[in-house]
Amino acid sequence: MIRTMIVDDDRLVRLALADILDDTPGITVAAEAADGAEALELARAHRIDVALMDVRMPRVDGIEATRRLRALPDPPQVVVLTTFDLDRYVYDALTAGASGFLLKDTEPDEIVRAVRVVAAGQAMLHPHAARRLIDRYHETARPSGRAARARVERLTPRETDVLTLLADGASNAGIAAALGMRESTVKAHVSRILAALEVDNRVQAALCARDAGIRGD
Repeated sequence: MIRTMIVDDDRLVRLALADILDDTPGITVAAEAADGAEALELARAHRIDVALMDVRMPRVDGIEATRRLRALPDPPQVVVLTTFDLDRYVYDALTAGASGFLLKDTEPDEIVRAVRVVAAGQAMLHPHAARRLIDRYHETARPSGRAARARVERLTPRETDVLTLLADGASNAGIAAALGMRESTVKAHVSRILAALEVDNRVQAALCARDAGIRGD
């Protein structure tokens, strides 16, 4: 059973998400929070596998809450909920440790899929906005390309191929099909890539790849 927590200061949004998740086999809503501070308290009191996190909230916002949640001893995965007018917050949320983000008008089936995907340790980014957001806000943030390139140089050529596709948003199955590999082999490569790049998840690996100038297109 995937235990979720909904974090949003809008009660109607919490109710709508709870209806979607509680009606899905294998998923339950274990906690609901109206802001990031309450989310941290509940995460310490309950086992949470995935948190659906709003961005703008009172007291502790979604970005800081994500950072603090991911620092817990047994941290939940975090999916940030946003709208296009909140694009400028998404890069910060991803670098804080979120496993992905959804737009608030995402179809219910995609919300359920996101919960399952991130609970399995993979990333779930909105397909049309993800690359545009990462590209745009990397230009603004100006992270250290030199440091990223030094980390990427630790990878074997095959791992670099995997990272290139990962940075382009490909799933493990997509990478396996593109490179003629078993999906289990891709998973092993991804684990080594995360360790070599000193990152916690696929999203941060993709950001590091972009910093280093690796692009799949």
